[in-house]
Amino acid sequence: MSKTVFAAIQMASSPNVSANLIEAGRLIEKAASAGAALIVLPENFAIMGQSETDKLAVAETDGSGPIQDFLAKTAERLKVWLVGGTMPIRAGNDKVRAACLVYNDKGNRAGRYDKIHLFDVNVPGTEEKYHESNTIDAGSEALVLDTPFGRLGLSICYDLRFPELFRQMAEVGMDILVVPSAFTAQTGAAHWETLVRARSIENLCYTIAANQGGFHVNGRETFGHSMIVDPWGQVLGVLPQGAGAVTAEFDPDRLQKVRAAFPALTHRKLRCR
Repeated sequence: MSKTVFAAIQMASSPNVSANLIEAGRLIEKAASAGAALIVLPENFAIMGQSETDKLAVAETDGSGPIQDFLAKTAERLKVWLVGGTMPIRAGNDKVRAACLVYNDKGNRAGRYDKIHLFDVNVPGTEEKYHESNTIDAGSEALVLDTPFGRLGLSICYDLRFPELFRQMAEVGMDILVVPSAFTAQTGAAHWETLVRARSIENLCYTIAANQGGFHVNGRETFGHSMIVDPWGQVLGVLPQGAGAVTAEFDPDRLQKVRAAFPALTHRKLRCR
């Protein structure tokens, strides 16, 4: 099988949806011009509000709205597979789902994953407090999609800390993992690379981890360091800070060779329930 270029987009999104979509479009075009066929946006690419409730005002009905239209039309126009980070989809209970939408190169939606693990945390050593469950309704189902590149597993940010999710996806043949994220500067410095590389190593898969990176209007700082990691845990590309796109080649032959030479996935004794 031939090699394919993947891309992780890094942004520092603002409360202004229109401005964020313009910036996202610019960076997606940059990645597509570099030959990327699968492009991943970060968590909250369309809005990082002044408060957690701001996203409720711009939430869309599933299947309709300017953010979804942007993703579909951009994927179709550039002939790429596009993973839409996360965006707020109305949940019907005065909350939203943090939805990761995937569009194929014809602009058709190929799948939707709703964030399962919500970030209800006081960040150690800081005054930062997050309580996503106040505004977000948690998802409950893992999702692995068939693509021309391999089987694509979807996760979002805080999910990264729960390895049982990724084991479940590995059991149904995940080849590529995407992790749209908005890791804080503090937690990112402590754990981001370790967790991303660990998920690749233990599941013998490629990982595309697209993070928010920089200072935001709401005073938040995100860690950046968007990266692409191979199934042996090697970092193929990383963008420490600032807006941009990091690209790397996906080599399906290498994936199979690593799995054949080190068949850890076939040695498992305990299974997900």
